[in-house]
Amino acid sequence: MPSTLAQVYTRANQGIRAPSVSVEVHLSQGLPCLNIVGLPEAAVRESKDRVRSALINSGYEFPDGRITVNLAPADLPKEGGRFDLPIALGILVASGQLPGKTLESKEFLGELALSGHLRPVRAILPASLACKAMNRTLILPEQNASVAAMVSKVTIIGTRSLAEVCAYLQEKTDIEPAKPDPHVGRTNYPDLSDVRGQEQAKRALLIAATGCHHLLLFGPPGTGKTMLASRLPGLLPPLTETEALDVAAIHSLTSSSMDTIWQRPFRTPHHSSSSVSLVGGGSIPQPGEVSFAHHGVLFLDEMPEFARAALEILREPLENGEVVITRAKGQECFPARFQLVGAMNPCPCGYLGDSQRTCRCSPDQIRRYRNKLSGPLLDRIDLQIEVPSQTIQTILEPAVQNNHSKETGSEKLRDMVIKARRIQQARQGKINCQLSSRELFEVCALGEKEKGLIARASEQLHISTRGLHRVLRVARTIADLADSTSVLSPHLGEALQYRQLDRQSVA
Repeated sequence: MPSTLAQVYTRANQGIRAPSVSVEVHLSQGLPCLNIVGLPEAAVRESKDRVRSALINSGYEFPDGRITVNLAPADLPKEGGRFDLPIALGILVASGQLPGKTLESKEFLGELALSGHLRPVRAILPASLACKAMNRTLILPEQNASVAAMVSKVTIIGTRSLAEVCAYLQEKTDIEPAKPDPHVGRTNYPDLSDVRGQEQAKRALLIAATGCHHLLLFGPPGTGKTMLASRLPGLLPPLTETEALDVAAIHSLTSSSMDTIWQRPFRTPHHSSSSVSLVGGGSIPQPGEVSFAHHGVLFLDEMPEFARAALEILREPLENGEVVITRAKGQECFPARFQLVGAMNPCPCGYLGDSQRTCRCSPDQIRRYRNKLSGPLLDRIDLQIEVPSQTIQTILEPAVQNNHSKETGSEKLRDMVIKARRIQQARQGKINCQLSSRELFEVCALGEKEKGLIARASEQLHISTRGLHRVLRVARTIADLADSTSVLSPHLGEALQYRQLDRQSVA
C-alpha cells in the first residue's frame, strides 16, 4: 500500500475560545490498526470505534493498513466527540475514496453515531466566530446549524450524516447555507406593572438599569423583593449582536441548543451554591454563574444565607468584569460583566421594622446576621433599598385605578433607560458603572454647595472612598434620567437616600 497523507481542519474547545486543530491522517503498510495521538482524552480515543462503524455503515471501506491520526498542535488537550467527522473524512481522503481538494477552505465538527448519522456537539459559537475570522466554511450537524448561523458573514452547512457530507463535498447534492432560527430572537420578560406599590423600589430599579448599578433589596418576607428583581432584565436595553454572541459563546459550552439567546440572562443560584459553582473552576476550567450572567443579572436571594467565602469571592468579578481561573491543566479567563441584585431580610426572623408583626431577634443576633455581608462587599453595591410591607388597600387596588400602573410598565421605563444610556455613550463612550475614577470626577464636577453636601453625608454615614465613588455614579445616572448636564444637590440627595443599609442602626 503506498503511503498517503490527508489533512482536515477542525476546532477544539478551550474555554470560550476555539483554537484551530489540524487532523492529519497517515496510511501506511503494516498490521491493521488505528492510533490517535495529540493529547486525546477518553472520548477522543474512543472515536476510532465510532468512525470505523460509521464508515462501513455509510457504504465506504475501512482501510486495512496502519492508520495514524495526529491532532495538531500536540500540546493542546482534545476532548469530546467533535473530532469524529474530521477523522472520518481524513481517512476517506487518505485512502483515495474522497478527493482531497474538496476539503480546502472548510472546517468540520460533529460526533458520529455508529450508523453514520451526525450528533450535535457543544461550544459551536466560538468555532463559528473563528471560522468567520479565517474566512472558512463550517460544516457541522444539522442540529447545530441554526445556532452557528447567528454569526453573520460566515457560511454554515448543516448536515445529517457522513454520507450527506461526502455527497455535498463531491457536489452530488446541494445544501443551502443555514440561517438563524427566527424564533430565537423573541424575548418574554415579566412586566414591572405586576408589582403593586413599592414606588421607591421601582425607582431604584429604573436607576439600576440605567447605569448598570448593583442593587440590594432588604425587607420582611413576602414584600415583593423577588418579583422586583425578576423584572430588572425587562428594563434593560435589548442585547446587541456582539453582546448576544458573547452570551451565546458562554452558554454553548454546556448546551448545544440556544432557545433564549437574545434574552438578558437572569441567573438565580441557590444559597447553598459553592464558590466554584459561582465563579467557575474544575480540573478543566469551566465557567460559573457569574459568567453565565454575563450581560445580564445575577440574583442572589437570601443573600446572607450564602457561605461567606462564596460571597467574598464575588469582589473581583464585580470590579473587573472577568474571572481568571488557574488550574494544573491550564488557565482560562471568562467574562463576567453582570449586574448583581441581592435580596435579604432585615433580621434572622425577617420582621424587624414590620408594623404588622413583632421581631423577636436580639441586637446581637441582628448584628451577626448582617455581618455576613462584609463592608467591602456592601461598598461595591450601589443601591441599598428597603422594601417595606404594603397595606391591604394597595395590594387589592385594581390596576385600572392605579395611577402608576402605566407609568411603571416595563416598556415605558425601558425607553427611558435607552434614552439615558444614549446620553452616557455620547458623553463618555461607556455607561456610568464602567467609569474610572478620573473619568467619574470629570463627568461629576460638583459645585461648592454639592461638595458641602457630600462632605457632610460622608462624615455622618462613614462612607468609604469606594462608597463615595458609588454615590457619585448613582447621582450621575439620576442626572442623566433628568436630562441634566450637571450633578446637582437633588441628584446627590436622592443617591444618598439609596444607601439605606448604611444609615440604619442595629439598635
